[in-house]
Amino acid sequence: MLDEAETLCYLRRAKAGDAQAKEILLTHNSSLLKSILRRYLGKGVEYDDLYQLASLGFLKAIAGFDESFGVRFSTYAVPMIAGEIKRFLRDDGSVKVSRAMKKTARDMNNYIERYALEHGEQPSVRTLAEAFSMEEGDVVFTLGSGRMPVSIYEQTDYKDDKATTLMEKLPSKDDPDDLIDRMALKDAIGRLSERERKIIFLRYFRDMTQSEVAKAIGVSQVQISRIESRIMAQFRKDMTG
Repeated sequence: MLDEAETLCYLRRAKAGDAQAKEILLTHNSSLLKSILRRYLGKGVEYDDLYQLASLGFLKAIAGFDESFGVRFSTYAVPMIAGEIKRFLRDDGSVKVSRAMKKTARDMNNYIERYALEHGEQPSVRTLAEAFSMEEGDVVFTLGSGRMPVSIYEQTDYKDDKATTLMEKLPSKDDPDDLIDRMALKDAIGRLSERERKIIFLRYFRDMTQSEVAKAIGVSQVQISRIESRIMAQFRKDMTG
């Protein structure tokens, strides 16, 4: 990877029309592009096509980047790259949830409601897996099939039929600094592990308590508290450093 000074140097040349500088930036940021496109594998688009889409988003990031914002280029580029891929998937209609999966998800939700009434608590992922003869990972995938992307910009209608995003739950000043904070937060979320993203999703998208999340994940409330505290500390570090 290029250091920050080298990146800015090549960015200035690239924005001035230097094709070689663009190629150098693409080459040295290929690992970033690959880490982002891996999230969209298995959605009906070939790896090479995803890489081309990621590259297009990267070039758009070069064109739109303004170093006067004082934000790292990678922080600015990540949502641009992901957005280019997601836009294609949405417009191309490649991301679809089958009717069978939707039905299974409805059946699971009905089961969860019945279980909660009978036992006074929600069933764990393991309990659901046993009830539906599925792997635990498939249970999580099915329940989240309509809300799979863990993004601060993705809308979810989980409560009161009102579309909401994680970012809408955060203070907003409607100024350039707030926009930078949003990009930095999205970048930070993208670096979380799958389990950490699920915890953030359940806590801030579904408004679940730490105890409820603990039951869904299959760990103690104390562990969830520690994990969440660590995530928030990392968010603060990423967004200020």
